[in-house]
Amino acid sequence: MGLRLVRKIFVILLCAFSVWSAHAASIINDTETERVLTELIAPLATAADIPAGRLRVHIIGSNEFNAFVMGGEDVYVYTGLLTQIKSPDALQAVIAHELGHTLGGHMAQMADRMNAEMTRTMLIQALGVGLMALGGDPSLGAGVLAGSSGIAQQSMLAFTRDEERIADDMGLKLMLRAKLNPDGFIQVFEQMEHMTGALESRINPNRINHPLTAERLGNVRAHISEIDSTYRPTNAPTDKQRAEYELVRAKLIGYLDSAENVATAYPNSDTSDAALYARAIARMRAGNLDDARVGTMTLISHNPQNPYFYELLGDIEYQLGHYDDSVDAYEKSLELTENAPQIETALALVLTERNKPGDRARAIEMCKRALLVEPMPLTYWVLARAYDNDDGRADWARAEYYHMIGNDKKAREYARRAQKSLRPNTPEYIKSGDILE
Repeated sequence: MGLRLVRKIFVILLCAFSVWSAHAASIINDTETERVLTELIAPLATAADIPAGRLRVHIIGSNEFNAFVMGGEDVYVYTGLLTQIKSPDALQAVIAHELGHTLGGHMAQMADRMNAEMTRTMLIQALGVGLMALGGDPSLGAGVLAGSSGIAQQSMLAFTRDEERIADDMGLKLMLRAKLNPDGFIQVFEQMEHMTGALESRINPNRINHPLTAERLGNVRAHISEIDSTYRPTNAPTDKQRAEYELVRAKLIGYLDSAENVATAYPNSDTSDAALYARAIARMRAGNLDDARVGTMTLISHNPQNPYFYELLGDIEYQLGHYDDSVDAYEKSLELTENAPQIETALALVLTERNKPGDRARAIEMCKRALLVEPMPLTYWVLARAYDNDDGRADWARAEYYHMIGNDKKAREYARRAQKSLRPNTPEYIKSGDILE
């Protein structure tokens, strides 16, 4: 296998993103995206009384127009939502709605309601069985049995529609408490109505678990019209945050969409930084590395303090086989940002490939530091490369990698191999044992 092909495979694994599967979902780790979204959501977290630093943003690689909150502090946002929502105000409205579910205790209420409906269904079914056992018209008991599940379903649908209305209302109040722009709700629902309005016009509103978008749009407009005229959204996204959000959207579109769609969304006539970013990434993905490098250098000349432009340059130089230049670009990226485990992992990978004296030791150090901040499968994979075949620690790192991606068979295989060559009671030996148990 040629070096160019090897680099191509590594970059597919790495790119700017670290992508892995967790709980049947594709999770994307990207420092830039996570930081921009975390900053945009921070006022909502404060307004929801979530302690500073506790709210975590996770990016799910999926075309779905969706987001959700788990445990009150973990926000999951789909790439389909980010690439389609053009306004950070609208994104804040979506997250406010999801936090509204959390503040309303809807998950617990849903569980209680489901238990109640199951009990009611069982009682109705028992009545049906009783009527059939009593004789007379057997169709009467059969009808009760057949209708019991339908009654529960309709009741649950009505319940979830009510919860969605409450979450809209609580989310809007949360936006106001956070001093954000409540028109973000209007922007979201107008976009949703444009996407699904024709379909919803043919749907029975009693057969779905959300109110119709037209109804939700009307409700938020009515609530917003009642806001005191003295209200000022003093925490609304700044011009800098809006520009950063545009760059994040361009990055996602550049990496995840087809070359044709990137060209449509960001034609050559568009000279904005967002367009340059999307086109450079798309060209890198297509193997047009020289043009991708030119576009990235243009971005750096526009904003030499943006660490993520240097990150992209590091990716491109790596694919070109320019290891020294790639290391320099990643080091500059890390110099301009803090606590960036994904970028540290990328640099560690290049160091293992360059393999100058001291490179592997430095790569091991960087991987260990990255893992302390955010354990990621790719970091363990790079760590295994950095260890090479060093007394079982490479096998332990591979075991951790396979464990994180859900391949238990491979994880146990490498954990057993690690324990055969590691000294007992060393950290890696003990961690291998944890995987085996």
